[in-house]
Amino acid sequence: MTGGPVPDPAGSPADGPVARLAGLVGALRAHGFGIGTGETVDAGLALEAVGFADRGLMREALAATLLHGERQRPVFDRVFDLYFPATVTGDGSGRRGTGRRGTGRQGDGDAGGDGGADLAGLRARIAEALAAGDTALLDRLAAEAVAGFGGYGSGPGTDGWSSHQTLSRLRPETLLARVRAARTAAGQDPAFTDRLLDDEIRRAIEGFRERVRTEARRRVAELRGRDEVARRAVAGTPDRVDFLLAGREQLDELRRTVRPLARKLATRLAARRRRAARGEIDLRRTLRGSLSTGGVPVRPVLRRRRPGRPELVLLCDVSGSVAGFAQFTMALVQALRDGFGRVRVFAFVNRVDEVTDLLAPGAVDPAGLGERILAEARLTGWHGQSDYGAALDGFVERYADALGPRTVVFVLGDARTNRADPRPESLRLIADRARRVHWLNPEQPALWGTGDSVAPLYAELVDMRPCRNARQLGELIGRLLPV
Repeated sequence: MTGGPVPDPAGSPADGPVARLAGLVGALRAHGFGIGTGETVDAGLALEAVGFADRGLMREALAATLLHGERQRPVFDRVFDLYFPATVTGDGSGRRGTGRRGTGRQGDGDAGGDGGADLAGLRARIAEALAAGDTALLDRLAAEAVAGFGGYGSGPGTDGWSSHQTLSRLRPETLLARVRAARTAAGQDPAFTDRLLDDEIRRAIEGFRERVRTEARRRVAELRGRDEVARRAVAGTPDRVDFLLAGREQLDELRRTVRPLARKLATRLAARRRRAARGEIDLRRTLRGSLSTGGVPVRPVLRRRRPGRPELVLLCDVSGSVAGFAQFTMALVQALRDGFGRVRVFAFVNRVDEVTDLLAPGAVDPAGLGERILAEARLTGWHGQSDYGAALDGFVERYADALGPRTVVFVLGDARTNRADPRPESLRLIADRARRVHWLNPEQPALWGTGDSVAPLYAELVDMRPCRNARQLGELIGRLLPV
């Protein structure tokens, strides 16, 4: 929703524009947006300048003053729709209300019963609005759809609104042929525009689906409070999505952030290297030199850093739900490879194999990295379950030459052994031979040691840290990578 009126700004102070703006900023901060006091003041001045008559203009003014990047825009739009909703109802009257409840519960088809007839009529009107590109009408129809088919529960304390329930009844994705026929009849040349037209219609249908989700969130916010819904029901930016809960689309979005994140980390590492190159103070030589100045260390003596770039080894579990975490980290570290003397990457399920060549520049698109690793590397033996003990044993036996006094090892995985022998002695041997070993675990610490997890055992031998999303990964990589 980009246009339409907003609630009367002259309402009660608890629900006035200042309170709504403060709530919006608070919700965005809860989603990880770095919004300072000055930016909040600028947003208030922007609202004062543009006024409250044009909701689309308000949205753009607040986005311009509060956002730091285009990737934050989807989250901002969803939160904005909660704090500054369009004043439409299911009957299209322009008055806020709860709308009709349960109208379409009698049937699931396009015919049969009053509910089926209402559903068929609503689908027909949605198709007409999509064909005409009437966004204002689509807003009203989305509100009507949620009011008629999205309600659930029977008591005041349990009632709610579901976009999933609404969309499963409407099935707007099945309207493509009907909308295409309507647009073709309006004079478009199907021989030239078929594919472009279908893509445009799919985007319009997805836009309507998002309108339904927005309306359902707005109604739930009226029942449970905007602040709670803004924090819990609005999906955050991809870099804050839990690796173990991320779907395919979210992982694809994360992979597109590898290059920008790598550039940011490379800049940070370069600054650390410049500081490290100056060396640390040699206290003994500094004090000896201060004897000529009466004990005052006028000229500090630095202990020069020995030349030589560090080496990096990644040992990655690519089984099950941790595979997305491992693949994203592989791609990120490979993008930083120029800062290290050597980078070697090993993948395992219950057998370990080197996959460094598969991550060479231009070797494979990041989206297909996981499939290629599973297809070309030998990662499983007689079963397909992860076995950390066998993998660590295999690494020590076959690839011990990868370890040395300049080597830093990152182990990526949840340390769940499927009840197999964890063989901690192999991890202890890796820790003894390498300069340092860091274990990044995508599970929350509360789950370490539960079920088949041996994370506490491994944590006694190496530095184990939780790493649940891309933001945490970037912070850890930037802090832990050797210089």
